[in-house]
Amino acid sequence: MRLASFEVETPVGPARRVGVEREGALLDVNAGYAHVLAVDGEAAPVDLAETIAPPAMIDFLRRGRRAFDATAEVLERVPDADADTGPGGARLRYDPAEVDLLAPVPRPNSLRDYMAFEEHVANTLGDIPEVWYEKPVCYKGNADQVVGHGDAVEWPPYSNLWDIELEIGAVIGQRATGIDPDEAEAYIAGYTLFNDFSARDEQGEEMDAQLGPARGKDFANALGPYLVTPDELDLPNADFSVEVTGADGESAVWSEGTVGQMEHSWGEILAHTSEAETLYPGDVLGSGTVGTGCGLEIGEFLDDGDTVSISIDGLGTLTNSVVER
Repeated sequence: MRLASFEVETPVGPARRVGVEREGALLDVNAGYAHVLAVDGEAAPVDLAETIAPPAMIDFLRRGRRAFDATAEVLERVPDADADTGPGGARLRYDPAEVDLLAPVPRPNSLRDYMAFEEHVANTLGDIPEVWYEKPVCYKGNADQVVGHGDAVEWPPYSNLWDIELEIGAVIGQRATGIDPDEAEAYIAGYTLFNDFSARDEQGEEMDAQLGPARGKDFANALGPYLVTPDELDLPNADFSVEVTGADGESAVWSEGTVGQMEHSWGEILAHTSEAETLYPGDVLGSGTVGTGCGLEIGEFLDDGDTVSISIDGLGTLTNSVVER
């Protein structure tokens, strides 16, 4: 499944919805499941759909297997015709181009970012500290500064070194403490692209002081466009690319390759993180940058007005522009 959070205009203002992609269209999961229930003769289809498949992503994830089973029914049984509506006239189907596509989890419970790809660590640090091989390490990012596909990122005035990082974000789908690394996949609802925008000059100063990163990272964390369930992906063997288009319209491929294996698996990351902390549905964990997936590694940085697109096969393409604040 490829799930999305999107926003539509209503007579009382914008409303957020959870959608599932089918043949290029977005099906409204909540409205679609109410339609399925109504066809089956349920007396209160809208109320039951709100309970089982609510229209906000974190609430949806909290419902666990029931919400995903409802989504599977929507994919199978909601009709293709644009004119078809659900109970109360609710719209069932949207063209992604006509809605505001948000980050899949618009406001995560928490945001942690790891550093699991050896090539990136070697390219940026040179000598890799031994502790990096011993345990997955992370920083905690700013969950209030999440942006989605197509959003513009306003670059903070304290930075002159503008960079991006192509990463994979894992979204937690079940509450858990003390996860067995061999069972970790059961706790991941899906994966998404994560662009960890980085003010390299500010980040460097913070880390020279033996703290951070903080302001060097916290101003923009891009997620999207979809939350893709693990069964649809083969991430180590997936191809990736980073493409930047300047304000003049000229495009350049900064980097491309194959994602490759993480030194610390998702199972090891979840086990380490949950040893004495509880993970909750809607928590986001970043993989760290794929090797050569950032400008720092290749000697390139962004300029005002650039548009950057990061892509991984199966996860799609996440595009954002950067502008001077």
